[in-house]
Amino acid sequence: MQAANPTPKIGLANAPSDPFKASLIDAIRYWEPRRLVYNLVLAAICVLWVATTWPHFRPAMRLPTLLPMSALALFANLCYCAAYVVDLPMQGASFGESWKRRRWGLWLAGMLLAALFANYWIVDEIYPYVGT
Repeated sequence: MQAANPTPKIGLANAPSDPFKASLIDAIRYWEPRRLVYNLVLAAICVLWVATTWPHFRPAMRLPTLLPMSALALFANLCYCAAYVVDLPMQGASFGESWKRRRWGLWLAGMLLAALFANYWIVDEIYPYVGT
C-alpha cells in the first residue's frame, strides 16, 4: 500500500528552487573534493618532518600523543570549513559567476596558510619539546 503523500526526494543531482540551497550544493561540490587534497598535503608535511628527523620524533610516537595529534587534525578541518563562510556570500554577489571561476585562489591561499601553520606547530610547538 502506498502512502497518500509521498515525500519527494531531493538529491544533489536535482537543483533546488531555493537560491541558498543551490549555492550550498555548489559550494559542497566544489570544496569537499578539494578537502582530500588539503588533508593529503598536510599529512605529507607531517610525514616528511617525522621521516627526516626520525630519531628526534621517536619519543612522540606513543599512544598518549594520539589524542593531541587527532585534535590538531580536526582543528585543521574545522579551519577548512571557513571557505564556506567566504564562498556562499560571494556566490550570491553580482559577480558570483566570475567568483566561481576564481575561487581556486581562495583554496590555494588557504592551503598555503595551513601548510605554514602546520610547519609552525611542528617547528615551534612540537619539535623543541619532543625528547625532553
